Amino acid sequence: MFRQLIRALEPVRNRLSRAVAGSSNGAASSECNNFERNSQTKEQQLSSTLKRALPGITYISIEDISGGCGAMYEISIEAKEFRGLSTVKQHRLVTNSLKNEIAEMHGIRIHTAATKVDDNT
Repeated sequence: MFRQLIRALEPVRNRLSRAVAGSSNGAASSECNNFERNSQTKEQQLSSTLKRALPGITYISIEDISGGCGAMYEISIEAKEFRGLSTVKQHRLVTNSLKNEIAEMHGIRIHTAATKVDDNT
């Protein structure tokens, strides 16, 4: 009878252990659990997606700022495609490029700059 009770409570125990494993904050924990499987390669995935969409990137930095669970990222990009565009339009280029990835995130910080024009070009 005790074994049957343990088996019946196992799904509840699994849910509770997953909720506690990510962090001490319940809301952050559920966000982290959604992303912790992919957090190791997420920066690389975001970088490659951006490099495909914006081949003129001269600098890119992607950092997980959610404590390692992959729920929030800070992205800094310098690219030739940003020349002559307002900051809003630069950010739209980035968010449109990462539309699918952003749908899985809690938040994103974007910093953009246009590559300076060389005198030789």
